[in-house]
Amino acid sequence: MIGIGLLNESPLHAVLKEWYACPGDRLEVAVDGFVIDIVRGDRLIEIQTGNFSGIKRKLIALTVNHPVRLVYPIAREKWIVRLGEGGAVLGRRKSPKHGQVHDLFEELVSFPRLMQNPNFTLEVVLVREEEVRRHDPRRAWRRRGWVTQERRLLAVVERYVFKMPSDLTALIPPGLPEPFTTSDLAAAVGRKRRLAQQMAYCLHRMGVLEKVGKRGNAILYGKRG
Repeated sequence: MIGIGLLNESPLHAVLKEWYACPGDRLEVAVDGFVIDIVRGDRLIEIQTGNFSGIKRKLIALTVNHPVRLVYPIAREKWIVRLGEGGAVLGRRKSPKHGQVHDLFEELVSFPRLMQNPNFTLEVVLVREEEVRRHDPRRAWRRRGWVTQERRLLAVVERYVFKMPSDLTALIPPGLPEPFTTSDLAAAVGRKRRLAQQMAYCLHRMGVLEKVGKRGNAILYGKRG
């Protein structure tokens, strides 16, 4: 039986599951050899707070015979809480980083073609959260020894639902002229070029973007059809 397991469930995952569940839903149900977070009628709902690579095999297997919705939180606003020995709060500050819905492509590169499966739906929830860190001298090479202990949900700010590849074209800024390069896309989205490359890769693999030429060494993309 494969699943996250209640004993290993993170606070963010547990609270999102509770927030998302409706009366009549069944929680932590075994389906086809996997533990499912929420079963709502014939629909399976999975909440993934980590990398998509960790849930890829599960989703591919389940979508063969079941409609599956993957819920993925992105921190629009994050507060960093540092804990000392015994759990005492040493400080709390607001992170300068602000997530946006486009960040989903950092993970969707694991299985972009799954969006072509009519049994698969992706829901992105933008949240406010706390990231709790504790000091671990054994890992001083990372963040001067501060490691993430858990993530805590403060509020759900906004929700986006993508049922098919064409839904994701709404994330291409409307004023972006075609054809465009990933540098053009990065500037329009306000993110680094790496994310724009991941976005273009996913949309191309889904069949909604096509490569239409080159500008120097840069590939030019346009919407298919």
